[in-house]
Amino acid sequence: MASTSDIKKGLCIKYNHDIFKIIEFLHVKPGKGPAFVRTKLKSVTSGKVIDNTFSAGHKIDDVRVETHKFQYLYPEGDLYHFMNTEDYNQITLQKSVLDAPDLMKEGEVVTVLINTEDGMPLSVEMPSHVILEVTHTEPGVKGNTATNATKPATVETGARINVPLFINEGDKIKIDTEKGAYTERIKE
Repeated sequence: MASTSDIKKGLCIKYNHDIFKIIEFLHVKPGKGPAFVRTKLKSVTSGKVIDNTFSAGHKIDDVRVETHKFQYLYPEGDLYHFMNTEDYNQITLQKSVLDAPDLMKEGEVVTVLINTEDGMPLSVEMPSHVILEVTHTEPGVKGNTATNATKPATVETGARINVPLFINEGDKIKIDTEKGAYTERIKE
């Protein structure tokens, strides 16, 4: 058993007869009244995200997890295939379990959280940044750079990202997987 002081991003807990992963949290100490923890929880079975508030000191039932490195192989409808980089066993996961499936390139190495009680995969954690090539974007308009102007671009995985005007087709860009946002252009 853990308490609200042990809450951190990525922690898996049992709550309302399901297993949830904490994706955001905030400890709040108001001027009046007791402290509490505001959380955003994502169900590892359905992918549904809920908001919940725990009072300070509340006992939470945490789930023991192991992390393993898996290589993303290929998609098949709503199923995604991964291979363990140590023993080469393959697993198949639903799209709803993945945090950012549209940013995963074949061959990408991700971390899979596995429940130690039953050996079932709970969720997939992407690396903090991925580098992808821009496959389609409109040319930028000259002189339109007074503000932080952006334009939509499609990357090699099919995801659409807003990028600055100077990005062209064929450029490699670094993308923050948590926000799904452009970070920088990669020079080769």
